[in-house]
Amino acid sequence: ESAQFHISVKGGRFLENVAKADTIVFDKTGTLTHATPKVAKVVPFGGHSEEEMLRLAACLEEHYPHSIANAVVEEAKKRGLDHQEYHSQVQYIVAHGISSMVDDQKVIIGSAHFVFEDEKCRIPEGEQALFDGLDPSYSHLYLCIGGYLAAVLCISDPLREEAPAAIRALHDCGISNVVMMTGDNRRTAQSVAKAVGVDEVHAEVLPEDKADFVRAARAQGHTVIMIGDGVNDSLALSEADVGIAISTGAAIAQEIADITVSSEDLRALVTLRQLSVALMARIRWNYRFIIGFNCGLIGLGLVGILPPTTSALLHNMSTLGISVKSMTNLL
Repeated sequence: ESAQFHISVKGGRFLENVAKADTIVFDKTGTLTHATPKVAKVVPFGGHSEEEMLRLAACLEEHYPHSIANAVVEEAKKRGLDHQEYHSQVQYIVAHGISSMVDDQKVIIGSAHFVFEDEKCRIPEGEQALFDGLDPSYSHLYLCIGGYLAAVLCISDPLREEAPAAIRALHDCGISNVVMMTGDNRRTAQSVAKAVGVDEVHAEVLPEDKADFVRAARAQGHTVIMIGDGVNDSLALSEADVGIAISTGAAIAQEIADITVSSEDLRALVTLRQLSVALMARIRWNYRFIIGFNCGLIGLGLVGILPPTTSALLHNMSTLGISVKSMTNLL
């Protein structure tokens, strides 16, 4: 039945956990958003030109398997910018960014945590106000040259239109805590969280941070669902009671996940919850009926009201009836 709603479930115990879950954790990019990011604008720093910085960013990102990297390359292509590989010593750092050498200077591109905390890059003197004025509605990709911020690429990744309604419906289905975790900066994360209505938001997190959060929540007695679509989410998906992957995401996420959602509509998650709750309700009803009915047959047999042959016939008829009922749709 779940397949009729474009949901692939790897085992019944995962539906049982979905029914019991009280916490659901969303990755942002590709889950609450469409995973079709675009470069909205490039903000240069330190006297660099916008086009040259976009060219350099596209050169670095060209072979990186991520939707935002693809967006940077696509924007450079759209503007007719040739970005031949003129860098060397490339290092791809999962969930952080890219490091390389250009004209004997270290060039890095990635998250705020990577460039400002790990690499200790600085904002050019006199440009703090420009940096503080960056639009928080965008995700930001930071490009640094020689230890100084050279450009910020503002990435637009539109929210799924149904996301707020889906999260409200999940609350109505008994999910008490909806959490969003993202590697984006805090201002962008807060903006998205407010728009979709999550209960809790964690920004600038690494893959291990997501997994640690899931592990800690389970240790506190919560049943946790993790929803993600990328390589970065694979640790958390494996730690959760139920890992759910979006089918448009990375192959490793789908391989690790317990459930895969092929629908483009997040409301499929609400359907999944309703299916699992209905399934557990049917199991409990079947159990109560079978125990009650058979105890009744035994009791009537003991007092001599029902002969053994009639009890056996009624028992088999009840088994067939329960089996037929169990094969009907839950929703």
